[in-house]
Amino acid sequence: MLVNAELYVKDLPGQLVGSLEPISMVNGNIVGVVHNRDRIINHRICVNVTFEVDNNDDLEKLKNVWKARDVLIDSIGSVYKTASMEYLLLGLFNASYVEELIEKAAETVPFESVDVSYSTANHTKTRTAMITVEVLNEDDLDKLNLILEESCREEGIVYIRGL
Repeated sequence: MLVNAELYVKDLPGQLVGSLEPISMVNGNIVGVVHNRDRIINHRICVNVTFEVDNNDDLEKLKNVWKARDVLIDSIGSVYKTASMEYLLLGLFNASYVEELIEKAAETVPFESVDVSYSTANHTKTRTAMITVEVLNEDDLDKLNLILEESCREEGIVYIRGL
């Protein structure tokens, strides 16, 4: 679980390290830290830290350690991550084919966002579609890849993943 916390630590030597060390005590892994000396409240400096922990129990243990060390927790919550991918379709198809393909995929994969752009050559019926998607996780991307690959193979459309 990816977590972001905004903490306030006393403006004394060693307090920053003292606020970050407990993350490793619960087997957490720090992803990023911003020590914001411009944000001071009651002689405490703001520290924004993003880290990974295995579960909510570890997060609760961490909160208790911070409280015991007089680290003020201003906010804490999980970070919302998405997985994105781009697909290029080339072949004889129209815009409604792409819309139907996306609708079919949406029955299995919950999209966070989908963006489609088209182009066509005037002298042929060949069309190009660029599809950019955001989904909740890598597993959903795997499912989407299978749907698009199978559908394009059936229709004789060139399918390129991950531009």
